[in-house]
Amino acid sequence: MKSQNKTLFVFALLITLSSCKAQTTSIIKEGAELTLVADGYDFTEGPAVDKNGDVYFTDQPNDRIVKWDASDNSVSDWMKPSGRSNGLYFDLDGNLIACADEKNEIWRIDVEKNITVLVKDFENKKLNGPNDLWIDTKGGIYLTDPHYKRPYWNRTQDTIPKRVYYLSPDNEEISIAAENYSQPNGIIGIPDGKTLYVADIGYPGSSSDKKTYSYSIQADGSLINKRVFCEMGSDGMTIDNKGNVYLTGNGVTVFNSNGKQIEHIKIPEAWTANVTFGGPNQDILFITAMDSVYTLEMNVNGIR
Repeated sequence: MKSQNKTLFVFALLITLSSCKAQTTSIIKEGAELTLVADGYDFTEGPAVDKNGDVYFTDQPNDRIVKWDASDNSVSDWMKPSGRSNGLYFDLDGNLIACADEKNEIWRIDVEKNITVLVKDFENKKLNGPNDLWIDTKGGIYLTDPHYKRPYWNRTQDTIPKRVYYLSPDNEEISIAAENYSQPNGIIGIPDGKTLYVADIGYPGSSSDKKTYSYSIQADGSLINKRVFCEMGSDGMTIDNKGNVYLTGNGVTVFNSNGKQIEHIKIPEAWTANVTFGGPNQDILFITAMDSVYTLEMNVNGIR
């Protein structure tokens, strides 16, 4: 029944998308259908695209990383257990970097699935729970550290301030990049390494702290010039080759580089967690939402 309801939703979405055909600059491919790839998960998150255009995503409650094969639109378990991985991102050498939430760590997972713990604490204190990350052109890692209490944690330590951290390219030094958030969550940078976007998703019932900020990135990885990019927080984020920024939560909301909303993509789920671009040409928007994952063909491309 759920799949039938989703099919009806897709037909309704097609009608909406058809009304936009006159907009020749639409970021969505003309006639594109929102496609349900797979469902039956508990909560999907953390999509990351590899060099082939395949997308890896997490099903955190089931402690697994799943791979979507762009060549045949199939999904299969890639790693289980996975350290309760949440956000994912591929580094410059093709390793999968994971926010391993089980022990509040950052993992590097190579192609043979060997694990190296890159971050296990900050100043001898456990992180709150690394959530999402972005890797710059030098290999440095920015990561968000909000606090969402997990039923599988067995810890007595008080939480530390909710921050964005930066792990140096040699993986030797972790430092505070930014702080003073309610719940820092989604994070993405532009390819030239000059601008970083960080979403403060805030708390349920509060709108005052739900914002996305932009920062200027300095040569040493530090952040300056904090500015409000838009009055909306986000769970996950991505960016396309036109500089448009994609935020999630109530579907996918797209803002141009000036912070003006240009598109809203409805998703037939109560919550949309994250988004990236997949496929060989990175022109397929890959969306994780509750128990499901979706794709949508686009006129724009993602940028690795």
